[in-house]
Amino acid sequence: MTTELESCLKTVSADIRMILERSLEGHEVTVMDGALLSEARGTDLHALCLVADELRRRQAGDRVTYVVNRNINFTNVCIKNCKFCAFARTIRSEQGYFLPHEEIARRVRQAWDMGATEVCLQAGLSPNLTGDSYIDLCRVVKEAAPDIHIHAFSPEEVKFGASLKRVSFKDYLVLLMNAGLGSLPGTSAEILNDQLRKIIAPTRISTAEWVDVITSAHELGIPTTSTMMFGHVESVEDRMGHMDLLRRIQRGTGGFTEFVPLSFVHEEAPLFVKGKVSGVRPGPTGDDVLRLYAIARLMLGHDIPNLQASWVKEGLRTSQLLLSSGVNDLGGTLMNESISTAAGARHGQLMTPATLRRVIRDAGRNPVERNTCYRIVREFGPTADRDPIEPLDAVQDSDAVFGSYEALTLDARFHYEPRGLRVVG
Repeated sequence: MTTELESCLKTVSADIRMILERSLEGHEVTVMDGALLSEARGTDLHALCLVADELRRRQAGDRVTYVVNRNINFTNVCIKNCKFCAFARTIRSEQGYFLPHEEIARRVRQAWDMGATEVCLQAGLSPNLTGDSYIDLCRVVKEAAPDIHIHAFSPEEVKFGASLKRVSFKDYLVLLMNAGLGSLPGTSAEILNDQLRKIIAPTRISTAEWVDVITSAHELGIPTTSTMMFGHVESVEDRMGHMDLLRRIQRGTGGFTEFVPLSFVHEEAPLFVKGKVSGVRPGPTGDDVLRLYAIARLMLGHDIPNLQASWVKEGLRTSQLLLSSGVNDLGGTLMNESISTAAGARHGQLMTPATLRRVIRDAGRNPVERNTCYRIVREFGPTADRDPIEPLDAVQDSDAVFGSYEALTLDARFHYEPRGLRVVG
């Protein structure tokens, strides 16, 4: 424990100090403890962040990791009507798009040539999809770049594909795995509380179904990430309950590779813009983000040691601050980012490896390139003197090289053409 931390703990309010000290001793932070820590302000918040940083050092070390990857959101047409989503378009929208296999393959090859080790596939639930569509997509990716890792299909998409294929979640996951799937993004979680889900996304996958998909994947040896969207209408107790559920799943399966808190981006989100739900906040405040990440380290770090900051949601400056509040990973280079951008995120769609390394070093930490499953690809020294020259670092205009979401919605080559409506609840 550092002298600064020891000194700071002496000035903290008694209840919070007890939780922080017990956490440093290895005791579990309960849901009630987490709720109390959510009241931390001023010196209490500073102490919370220092404790999170100390636990990060013990649990994950001083390395900060990132992955070179590309997002491919292959369609924005969706049968769902989630109130927080500004990405999706209806089947009648002039902005609907659907990427053909040859375009997806081109993007995969381009990513591989740029040094990517992972491609992430997520999209809307289009009526044009069949039970074989996700399976075929995996094969397309593997044919384009046999050694790239496929990180794809949220639990919502797995449910959709399994329903169309008329098989169980586990059987569908086996089909995906046999076609090349490497891991699942643990998205479509939002807040794992069905009462809240009925407010923000009434047709969304249920908590029990989400858990079923995730645990089925873990049982098959398919790792997943875990996420939580916060800063909208949820309570502190909702947040803590969500993280406690993730912790219990992890203790049973060990299949989560990381936890990624995702700030609600409100600018274009129907939940906020259209005012259909009362009490919607315009995303979390800066201190709220610091508190949530620090509490996540205390609650989850023993079981899920990798805590990722989303630079797309938080921006690079806040993400760098979070490196002192429990974070040990800065996510991926992305190359394309459509979902947060559509909701109003303003931090771009590409972060070059050189930029990530600069930010990590400036925070006094050691940059490491990892793969999807947190195996080390390359370690880098304290200076950039011997860093390799990478294709991605030369990209000046990511929209020109990789294309933007706006351009995609206007590209006549990829305009969505319905092939018969099939709605699955």
